[in-house]
Amino acid sequence: MKAVLGLIAFILLLVISAGLYYYSTYNKLVTLHEEVQRAWSDVDVQLKRRADLIPNLVNTVKGYAQHEKGIFEYVAKARSQLINAKTPKDEIQASNQLEGAIGRLLMIVEKYPELKANEEFTRLMDNLEGTENRIAVARKRYNDIVAQYNATIKSIPANIIAEKMGLKPAPYFVITNKQEKQPPKVNFGNSTSSLVIKPCVA
Repeated sequence: MKAVLGLIAFILLLVISAGLYYYSTYNKLVTLHEEVQRAWSDVDVQLKRRADLIPNLVNTVKGYAQHEKGIFEYVAKARSQLINAKTPKDEIQASNQLEGAIGRLLMIVEKYPELKANEEFTRLMDNLEGTENRIAVARKRYNDIVAQYNATIKSIPANIIAEKMGLKPAPYFVITNKQEKQPPKVNFGNSTSSLVIKPCVA
């Protein structure tokens, strides 16, 4: 009789332990998933802020280099892809394209000293530089939480719970294009202002 009671108690203990593990793991996964969403939201805000700066930047450059039609179309297309991206993965790819397009656009500036001295252009560069810095910070924060989230949903036995919850690995925000990893630096004549797009590679 004692043996039977002991077995029952052991089984109950296992059931309770399993229930507590499931509950705690479920809550942890929910929390991590929400943190990933929140971190991406911060990235998204900065990417859209960068996109909002592009039209004025292009128009300013176009005023001095109207014949550079190809690069203006390339920038416009990259910006459109970012704005119309529906998923983080698509937005990351579009952002990389736009970052490369911005780099190509800024290469044109070196040909036009009068453009580099333009106050509106300098102001836009300051805003773009600040936005790029914010993107770098938000991107690192996002990649850090994605690393934790992805590792958790792939671990055993948490992966079983994650699968039942329908959770999938989140994409890292990485720089994939060699040109985008080495963007140009633009100096404004004798001015102390400069813009360096600094990618944050996971």
